[in-house]
Amino acid sequence: MPTQTLLIAGVGDIHGRFHRVEEWMDGLGKARGRPVDMVLAVGDVEAFRRADDQRRKMTKRLMPAEFAEYADGQRQMKRPLYFIGGNNEDFEALHDAQDGLELAPQVYYLGRAGIQTLQGLRVAYLSGIHAPRFYEQPLKRPRALDTAKQAGYFRGPEVERVMHVRDVDILLVHEWPRGIVQRARDENVPTARALPSYWIGNPITRRLADTLRPKWMLCGHSHKGFAVSLGGEGGRPVTRIACLDQATRPDEAVFWLEFEDREPVRGGWGISGEVAWQSGAPWNLQSLPVTGPPMASAQPEGDEDREMG
Repeated sequence: MPTQTLLIAGVGDIHGRFHRVEEWMDGLGKARGRPVDMVLAVGDVEAFRRADDQRRKMTKRLMPAEFAEYADGQRQMKRPLYFIGGNNEDFEALHDAQDGLELAPQVYYLGRAGIQTLQGLRVAYLSGIHAPRFYEQPLKRPRALDTAKQAGYFRGPEVERVMHVRDVDILLVHEWPRGIVQRARDENVPTARALPSYWIGNPITRRLADTLRPKWMLCGHSHKGFAVSLGGEGGRPVTRIACLDQATRPDEAVFWLEFEDREPVRGGWGISGEVAWQSGAPWNLQSLPVTGPPMASAQPEGDEDREMG
């Protein structure tokens, strides 16, 4: 049988910028000499019809709201885009589709938690961020700003729904796993970048990574590019983690992977087509683009939503 090959692109927090994502995918396909088969977005997609929608955060209303053109049929994605929820979404529109739906032709919401087979790959996912105070509380219908905010927090039953799946090719989460910055520090890999604070991320997505042991894990939320591996000790499977910047420029907002019969064989950042990783090679801070900006030790975007109690 012929080898099945796929070109998959992960995209960081889109925040309504659908047009540029389309342009980036065209550029990446041209650079790789083949079309992108599908796009996986790690949350904060913001599929709002209006930029000034009152359900959007005040700080987000200056962002574009280009989704209406796709929902109304004025434009159509050239390849399927699948996304999970972040902590900034049109939660009212998504509430009745907790197992996913097609919001517009070629634009799919995967749902709050689960696993799906996409283009032959097993893709697991968990939407939202961790807020301990709401972890065991039931999810309320987002009728106002406060309940919409709470819809951006994942719940315990959703986590358990994902915790038991296995044989995962890609795991999509919005918020980083806790401890990966310390892991990078412990590796002592030479880098000119200032590392983020060690407390970025949450223990729930870390437990998912350690339990599911996916081949790759893609994250967003903190608007920084990051590369680290987990596992490998005593023959344990290796999980390679790529954290993506927001979609302002593609250098670290896009991470692509090529698969051959479900095996990842090479990957790279941005849309130049340049390979940053090949099967068998290490995946760490040196895998990040050399031209990328230094990472500041700043509070991750969206952390103002975090419930600390």
